[in-house]
Amino acid sequence: MGKESKSRGFFGWFLVLVILALVVGAVVYIIKKKLDHGNDNKPTPVPGPPGAIDHKYAYALEIAMQFFDVQKSGRLVDNKISWRGDSALKDGSEANLDLSKGMYDAGDHVKFGFPMAFTATVLSWAILEYRDQMEAVNQLEPAQQSLKWITDFLLNAHPSPNVLYIQVGDPVTDHKCWDRPEDMTEKRPLTQVNASVPGTEVAAETAAAMASASLVFKTADSTYSSTLLTHAKQLFTFADNNRGSYSEKIPEVATYYNSTGYGDELLWAASWLYHATADQSYLEYVTGENGKEFAQWGSPTWFSWDNKLAGAQVLLSRLSFFGASGNSVIENYRKSAEDVMCGLLPQSPTATSSRTESGLIWVSEWNSLQHPVASAFLAALYGDYMLTTQTAKLTCGDHSFEPSDLRKFAKLQADYVLGSNPLKMSFLVGYGDKYPQYVHHRGASIPVNATTGCTDGFQWLNSAKPNPNVAVGALVGGPFLNETFVDSRNNTMQTEPTTYNSAVIVGLLSSLVTTSSAVKSFG
Repeated sequence: MGKESKSRGFFGWFLVLVILALVVGAVVYIIKKKLDHGNDNKPTPVPGPPGAIDHKYAYALEIAMQFFDVQKSGRLVDNKISWRGDSALKDGSEANLDLSKGMYDAGDHVKFGFPMAFTATVLSWAILEYRDQMEAVNQLEPAQQSLKWITDFLLNAHPSPNVLYIQVGDPVTDHKCWDRPEDMTEKRPLTQVNASVPGTEVAAETAAAMASASLVFKTADSTYSSTLLTHAKQLFTFADNNRGSYSEKIPEVATYYNSTGYGDELLWAASWLYHATADQSYLEYVTGENGKEFAQWGSPTWFSWDNKLAGAQVLLSRLSFFGASGNSVIENYRKSAEDVMCGLLPQSPTATSSRTESGLIWVSEWNSLQHPVASAFLAALYGDYMLTTQTAKLTCGDHSFEPSDLRKFAKLQADYVLGSNPLKMSFLVGYGDKYPQYVHHRGASIPVNATTGCTDGFQWLNSAKPNPNVAVGALVGGPFLNETFVDSRNNTMQTEPTTYNSAVIVGLLSSLVTTSSAVKSFG
């Protein structure tokens, strides 16, 4: 009986202690929640100089940067790609111009000025925003060299204020051949826009490329920078004063790079010119009647080689974060940029449903990776603007998000590209153990020692063997909505890489290689 009494007493005290512990735990939890709630609007600490390197993204950036070398036209200097050589050395000769430089846009050998200029603009933007990060992993110089290879071409393609050569080569003739660029023999005619045959979007995009690049080279080569800026101003004036879509004026270009409008390029170019010059007339351009006509505030769009609105909105939001706050129209651009971000964040009440089951943004069967990578790049930028200015929250309906949520989204898209997907395959050629082997790319598909003419090279297009040359750094088109991928050279929509895809993946990876505060000024 005494033992039972002691047992009951011990059990009673034990029960009291358990209840007391639960009560104390509950009190601590409630206090913590209140404190957390009180800290909701307190900013995250601003990161300082580049922090620890994330070697996964650093290595991926090193790989991605090399595709620009794969795509170079002209007399190659310090050629790093063993299976590439000089090509298209006579491009532009019919107009007494040297248009040998520049880059082939994809797996064929036409040089299309519209997407090439966009490639330069985005690459410039990446360098301007993430110069420190690139330098920390030894990728700043390669990025600048690749950019200059394009801008050298663009400068030569603009021989007078109202003339811009926008294409080298005839796509119809070019696509009848499957040969290495070094072995091309077909004629390569030139296409231009001018006052009689305007092309506002391509002229404005080229102005954006030159204006942004002028900032990249401003310190290292002030003369070159000034030359770029002079051409940028001339091209913007030409584009604005001679309005007309190049897709309408030169219908044959619509088959390959059809433009859906030029208003976005005008705002994009004016935005870059304002950053490059601080000339108020460019700010007035985007905040005045042209902004009202073209900005489409409150209607989120996808950032791409064809539509620059989302990019312009994020770029102009810099002025709200770092400078011209209080300008109600600039705040409209920032609000529109926030609408884009809210559409990207998966937990947002306005989140887009355009995603695969694994969370990849998915908009188009053709070149499906362009939109998720470009979107992730913008999200990384916007999150860094918030972080640097200690802007604690992004409000989406009745939800709020932090800069870390935008970075998490950006990483999700990047990681999918690098192999965290149902196929366990990297879509970045040369990265990881498993990546596409049948990339739709002429030079990569033909052995270096093969002798082929225009048409007998098609045996390599149809070959069952993997490409003999690795198109290192190529970001291929990407998966279908059901997350399948057919690795075949004839599957152009999924296996063809592009230089403009490379520009956005370089920007995205540069944002992820290390933490750092955003630059407050490009000047």
